[in-house]
Amino acid sequence: MENKFQNKTAIIILAAGSSSRLGRPKQLLEYKESTLLKNTISEALKVHAAFVIVVMGANNEIIGKELNPAEIITCFNADWETGMASSIVKGLNELLLLNPDCKECILAVCDQPFVTNLVFENLISEYHKTGKGIIASSYSETLGTPVLFHKKYFDELLDLKGQEGAKKLIRKYAEDVISIPFEKGNIDIDTEEDYNKLFE
Repeated sequence: MENKFQNKTAIIILAAGSSSRLGRPKQLLEYKESTLLKNTISEALKVHAAFVIVVMGANNEIIGKELNPAEIITCFNADWETGMASSIVKGLNELLLLNPDCKECILAVCDQPFVTNLVFENLISEYHKTGKGIIASSYSETLGTPVLFHKKYFDELLDLKGQEGAKKLIRKYAEDVISIPFEKGNIDIDTEEDYNKLFE
């Protein structure tokens, strides 16, 4: 029987943080007649031949109520307080359960309001075009999320600890990285001030 996740790119959305600097769950901030998290999910769902895994942690019960389980796979990261790495590990382990033969995945965060399906699609097409192992988004003279990793990096992603994230591998394997521009990718929501700027 063919695995329904076969030959599809997994988009893992990391949404487990407690938004401590904001003081309320950023995942649920209203945005575009939706929420920040649901906006990221809906853009990811538009990507042809992809499936979406959402990693939840803090406030998972109220956030989970907002999501449609028919469209996405959700998983709970009980270790979310230890930092971003635990959510990457949880999401990747979930992916490998669903599709052990997965060849690549995209890591995304839930607080980049300007992410679009085109950003995800550009990562995938650049990956197929160049054969590079890491395709990162570039903005504000940095490389970051969303970022695509070939499976050869999965073991190292699974070894990340604490606050470590994708940037550690992007820096370590610079010669295997290519980037695509993500306009306004530098805008993320950490504080009330960041959020208010979205509407200026």
